[in-house]
Amino acid sequence: MSENADSQSNNKASGSGRRQLTVILVIALVTLGGSYLLFYFASTGSGWGTTNNGEFVQPPTTIEALGWPTPESRNWRLWVVSEGTCTPACVNMVTKLRALHILLSKEAGRVRRAITIKGADSASVTLPEPFPKLERINPVQAAHIEEGVYIIDPNGNLVFRYALDVDPKLILDDLKKLLKLSQIG
Repeated sequence: MSENADSQSNNKASGSGRRQLTVILVIALVTLGGSYLLFYFASTGSGWGTTNNGEFVQPPTTIEALGWPTPESRNWRLWVVSEGTCTPACVNMVTKLRALHILLSKEAGRVRRAITIKGADSASVTLPEPFPKLERINPVQAAHIEEGVYIIDPNGNLVFRYALDVDPKLILDDLKKLLKLSQIG
């Protein structure tokens, strides 16, 4: 009888061990499968979007590649690019960017504003009202840059592009996120 009891206890222990091993393997497979699916969906872009309002500048471009003179300070920049002359949309955006700059409050010192009028000398273009802190930039290679508003990081990379008629609140949202996350500039 003792042999029968020993074999039954061994069978119970063996069955319990198999169940534990099965549970561990199932947990490992579910975890591995879930992580693979998460990676697959994240890499294809389906299911997730971005939180930025502007479009990323493609291909990545720097101010050095555009022939922009090296700025004295390493700050973030809001750069308005207009074609030929500063149209009413351009003037409106420059005015709104001045207000946006004020809304940055304590972060305003980290941001500079600039304008380029393609096909003309930006310094010679007169705007309807004075913009004393507006840099006028004439990059050599600005021909392939689209008209719009650009956010440029302190390293000189063009990050986001917006149309000239975009709501400045969208630019402000993106700029605040970038300034919050950035330790430079």
